[in-house]
Order: sequence, then C-alpha cells, then structure tokens
Amino acid sequence: MTAPLLGVIADDFTGATDAANMLARVGLSAAVLIGVPALDAELVSHADALVVALKSRTVPVAGAVTDSLAALAWLRTQGCGQFYFKYCSTFDSTPHGNIGPVADALLDALGETFTVVCPALPVNGRTVYGGHLFVGGQLLSDSPMRDHPLTPMTDANLLRVLAQQTSRRVGLADAAGVERGEEALRGQLARLRAEGVGYAVVDATNDAHLRTLARAASHLKLLTGGSGLAGALGEDYRMGGQLAPVSGTAPRHVISRALILSGSCSAATRAQVAQFAAQHPAFTIDPLALSRDPAGTLAQIVDWLKQDWGGQSLLVSSSAPSDQVKEVQRLLGTERAASLIEELLSDLAVASGDLDFNTLVVAGGETSGAVVGALGVQALEVGPEIDPGVPWTLALPERRLALALKSGNFGTPDFFEKALRVWA
Repeated sequence: MTAPLLGVIADDFTGATDAANMLARVGLSAAVLIGVPALDAELVSHADALVVALKSRTVPVAGAVTDSLAALAWLRTQGCGQFYFKYCSTFDSTPHGNIGPVADALLDALGETFTVVCPALPVNGRTVYGGHLFVGGQLLSDSPMRDHPLTPMTDANLLRVLAQQTSRRVGLADAAGVERGEEALRGQLARLRAEGVGYAVVDATNDAHLRTLARAASHLKLLTGGSGLAGALGEDYRMGGQLAPVSGTAPRHVISRALILSGSCSAATRAQVAQFAAQHPAFTIDPLALSRDPAGTLAQIVDWLKQDWGGQSLLVSSSAPSDQVKEVQRLLGTERAASLIEELLSDLAVASGDLDFNTLVVAGGETSGAVVGALGVQALEVGPEIDPGVPWTLALPERRLALALKSGNFGTPDFFEKALRVWA
C-alpha cells in the first residue's frame, strides 16, 4: 500500500465531492470519507487523495475545530504527505468562524505558522483580485450570497473577513506577484512569512494563477482554499510524476428511479428547481405546515412518492426566494427552520430505499450532510462529472446507491436533467 499524497479536510459534504472531482479531473484517484472514518482503510487503500467530508461549516466553532483535528489525526495515521483545508469558493463563514479557527488549529497541530488562502474557482466564476472575492463578476457582497440564510457574506474583502476570525496576521500576495510566475510568487510568500504574516490571501483570476500558486506553495505542509487550488495541486503532483498508474474501470450505474431533494435556497438552485418542475412531478414543502406536523408532512410526501408517475424522476423541494426564507426564519427561528427541512429531507432519503429509488440528487451543502449522515454512508467513490465541481458518486462498498451532492450555488439551470442524462 502506497501512502496517499494528499489528505483533504472539507467543511461540508458537497465541498468534499467538489474537491474530489477536481482532483480526479487531473488524474488522481480520490476517495471521499464521510465524517472521521471508522472504516477499514483497505477500502480506500488505492487512493492518491483521501477527502474527509465534515459537516463543520456552520456548527459552533469548538465543534468544527474538534472534528477537523480528528480528521487531521486520522489522515496522518494514513501517511498523507500533505494536507488541504477545503472551504467553499464563496468563503462561507461568520465573523466568528469557522474558517479562521479551524485553519489556526490545523496549523498548530502540524507545528506550522504560515499558509495560503485562496477560494478562487474560475471555472465557476469565483475569482480573487486585490484580496476581494468576486462571484461572476460581482463583488461577493453584491452577489446573492449576501442573503445566504446561514452565512450571509456582506464583505468581499477576504483580508478583513479572515482577520475577524484569527489572531494571526493576514496579508496579501497580489496579482502582480502571481503574474510574474512561480519564483516571484514564492519570494512574495517568503517575504510575507518573514514579516510575521500567518495567512497570505492570494489573488487568482484564472486557472493559470492557481497552477502558479500550487507550484509556489508546494513546500507547505498545509494549504487552504477552494477546490480550484486543490485541483491545481493535484496537477502539480501529476506533472511531477508522483501518481501511480490508474487501475480498474470507471464507475457505472443504472438508474431504476431517481429522486431529487433540494434544500438550498440559492438563486442557482431555485432556477434549477423551476426548470425541472416545469417538466416533471414536483412537491414543494410548506415549512410552516411542516413545523405544525412533521410526521404528517413526511407521511404526505411519502404517499405522493408512492403514486404511479410512469417512471419519471421526482423532485421534493424547500427552495424559496430570500424574502420568503427570511419570513419563515422570523416565525420559526433560523436554526429550527433549517433543522426541520434537513430532518424531513433526510427522512425522505432513508424512506426512498424502500420505494426502489437507487439514485439521489441532493442540492445544498447542509442538506447533503444531513442526508448522507442519515443514510449511514461511510465512503464515496467519485464517478463522472455533471458540472464543474459536481460529480456523481457511488456509496461504498456495494456501489448500489448513486448520489450527486450539489452545492447550492453550482450548476447550470438544466443541472437536474443533465445529471440524470450522465447515467443514461
């Protein structure tokens, strides 16, 4: 057994499959582990990269730190040569965390004092310039992310956002240094480190910038960022001849019935829900009715799923515009509103097995974490890409259940139809 090259700690489940997909794109074999693993490591002994999927993005800081350190400890026992803290390309967090506190804890555990910060994912329109994060050409703070129900991002300046979450100094490696190439950027990072900076936010507006950063920071024990930098790091491994020959065949799956569960209220997911619902049976959850009678709502939807739909794929969605979400949060409380939806969709995922669904598409990071946890899945094999950052996966070891775990902000408007065509 060869030790994995890279151990990735992802702060949510869609982020984990996103990172694994980007690594697989450049030739690495990547396995996704659900939570801190308690499984036989032989199940994933083939992998160049081990990706631990946590549900730590929005939990209390202490819990996020504890879970992340446990994941790091397990990855170290597997012999990983380098480590990566993967967070969302929109830097989802609050003024108190969890990105800063988790990164601090990981650096301390590894005996390191410096790392890079780069959430850029140019293929999906996420870029960093002058230390500011842009989404599709808009400042993060002007994008729909400013209305996110759990992590509203009202400041696009990553240096300011991160400085609120850590006592370490935060500095900028600007685009001019990145444009000058690997050696210039390595020198810029070294100067920042010598000045006492702990986190260097690095500008990146295209994939070439990410490749330059991966090479310039390849000596670091820990890197942090979105899936774009993870993929560039994997490409650096490949170019350096560090990958073992790929063996085996690509994963395959035959859909019997497909169920789409959408808990995300992002603009991208709402568009996807609207397009799919225009052509397929769809059930829209009423959060207030759910709060009054959770068991009754679950039974109602299960009865709806049992109807004869002529073999069509089905959608159950709680997606709604931000003004409706805010009103529900006002009436029920933010945490209760979110937990009610997550629990319902998780219960539906569990019930789907008895209804002959062998294929699930789940939209939303928090929803995906809840669903996979309820199903008791321990590990995922990465399959074909649906859209950048979103692959199909198969639950290990049986490979009988296919799962697509989609970040709320990812995917084209026809994502759901496209996902089902991949396995056709």
